[in-house]
Amino acid sequence: MLSLRNLVKVYPGPVTALRGVDLEVPRGMFGLLGPNGAGKSTLMKILSGLLEPTSGEVTLDGMDLVRHPEALRPHLGYLPQEFGFYPYLSGQDMLRYLLELKGVTAPQGLKALVAQLLERVNLTFAAKRKVKEYSGGMRQRLGIAQALAGNPKLIIVDEPTAGLDPEERQRFYRLLAEIAHERTVLLSTHIVEDVAMLCPRFAVIRQGRVVAITSPSEAKAALHDTLFEGTVPPADMAPFQQAWRVTQAVLFEGRNRVRIHLPRGAPPPPGFERTTPTLEDAYLLLMKDAPEPTAPAVAQAPGQAPGQAPGQAPAVGA
Repeated sequence: MLSLRNLVKVYPGPVTALRGVDLEVPRGMFGLLGPNGAGKSTLMKILSGLLEPTSGEVTLDGMDLVRHPEALRPHLGYLPQEFGFYPYLSGQDMLRYLLELKGVTAPQGLKALVAQLLERVNLTFAAKRKVKEYSGGMRQRLGIAQALAGNPKLIIVDEPTAGLDPEERQRFYRLLAEIAHERTVLLSTHIVEDVAMLCPRFAVIRQGRVVAITSPSEAKAALHDTLFEGTVPPADMAPFQQAWRVTQAVLFEGRNRVRIHLPRGAPPPPGFERTTPTLEDAYLLLMKDAPEPTAPAVAQAPGQAPGQAPGQAPAVGA
């Protein structure tokens, strides 16, 4: 179990990146979803021992990782958002070099371990190919191979599917789902689809605060019978957004295809019909309803606080 208690990070300036983060991350896949600049990468760097928090506690199976960050290293696999490879090394040579840097050993030698890891991430066919010839998805799989070395208890992956095409993304999803059966995998992303595909539970972070802890099914179920969809001419879009609670608006055939949120039982505008909620709807509503940074930290969805305003999003299961 990975446990975070009142984690705070203040950079010089001062700039507060984390504002009292509390999380319990169990074995398996757990998502951390939030927009760019929400504090996700700062949190990942603290958890990986690359950055010290200003205050707070981080423990992994009882180990105090703030006081003793060196205790984490034998148990950590980390795939950062930007992973540098030497382009003219082959995949197998690059991986062996990374394992040597990490101090990984193997009873049958590093050569055998490299071969096993490349097979695990389906890169055996490209073992002797130069890394500069790898696709984005292949590079990410090579990054996961080094993260798996040493059989870590915790694997952290930061924005792993950014820039991947749909086919590579699906291949990477399957790989992450497979490795999560054996350990804790913390997935940090701003892509809602990543969480929908992979994470039984996830936390939403905004401006350094956790604003919800939920699951994809609970988040969507909480919006049942409250989402409606219709079209709005571009010239009418500005006043429409002032009058109605818009979650999404996409231009389609010269008109805005608009999704709105209403309290249950409230009549929709003419031409709007009830539609099936998506995880993206729930996420966007959480972003609208999250408290400002000066408000106390919460680990709940919008609509759960006393004094809910009319039209506010219903609770997303915590």
